[in-house]
Amino acid sequence: MLVNQILSMKASNEIVTVHPDTLVAEATRILSERRIGAVVVSEDDGKTASGILSERDIVRALGRNGPEILNGPIGELMTRKLVTCTTGEDALTILERMTEGRFRHLPVVNDKGELLGLVSIGDAVSARLKELHAEKEALTGMIMGA
Repeated sequence: MLVNQILSMKASNEIVTVHPDTLVAEATRILSERRIGAVVVSEDDGKTASGILSERDIVRALGRNGPEILNGPIGELMTRKLVTCTTGEDALTILERMTEGRFRHLPVVNDKGELLGLVSIGDAVSARLKELHAEKEALTGMIMGA
């Protein structure tokens, strides 16, 4: 299954973005209220991604520096070396990329680097399971002569 198909299956394709100057406390509130694991950091109102901030980034910073990090900008915590994918890549490829990079969210961009969506590891696993189920059904049908 391709990334564009994964995006079309999502209940919401809203990309939650924040500016690098946003306080960590505010980003934490957004993550909690929206029940999401990451926000895309953008300096141009969501057109392109400058970075990503995940729950894991916040927890690690809290562990290192304590609660005072909540009053600082997310630009100090965000992951700047952004790994992305395109709509033409398949679920297995992006799952491998996430596993190797040890991250759970992958911004989807077009050839101009413009932000199109965000795929989580849960989205990719779900897509891959659907693929495997369809393959199983097709093989079962072939074996049974259907």
